[in-house]
Amino acid sequence: MAKVVIDANVMISAAFGGKPLEAVGRALKEHDVFISKSILEELEEVLNRLSKKLSPEQIHYLQQRVRQPLTVAHRIPVSRQLSLSRDAKDDHYLSLCKETQADFLVTGDKDLLSLDPETLRKNGIVCRIITPNSFLEIAP
Repeated sequence: MAKVVIDANVMISAAFGGKPLEAVGRALKEHDVFISKSILEELEEVLNRLSKKLSPEQIHYLQQRVRQPLTVAHRIPVSRQLSLSRDAKDDHYLSLCKETQADFLVTGDKDLLSLDPETLRKNGIVCRIITPNSFLEIAP
C-alpha cells in the first residue's frame, strides 16, 4: 500500500470526472491518502473562488463531491515547512510528503512536476511527483 498526497486542484477536478476522478478513487480505495490543514484550507479557498462562477446548487454538489472522499484520508499536522518550489503555495505539499514519507504526490501543477528529483531527495523527500494519468499507469 502506497502513501499518497493529492493536490487540491486534482481533488477539485475529480468532482467533474475523468482521469482525476479515477486517480483519486484508486488512491482512496487502494492506498493511504494524506492531507494537511493547509490542503483543506486551499480546497476551501478554491471552492470559494468557484462560488462566484457557479450556481449555489453547483457549488453544493461540488462541495459534497470534494469533501466526502476526504473523510477517509489521514489528516496529518505538518511540523516543518520546506521552501523548495518556485511557487511558495506548493511548499505545503512537499512538506506533507516529507512528513509522511509519501510515495506519490499526484498533481497537475507544472511547478511541482518540474522539481528536480535529486534536490527533493537531498531534502528528505522520497516521493515521485506525477500526474493523475501517470498515477493510474504506475501505482501498484
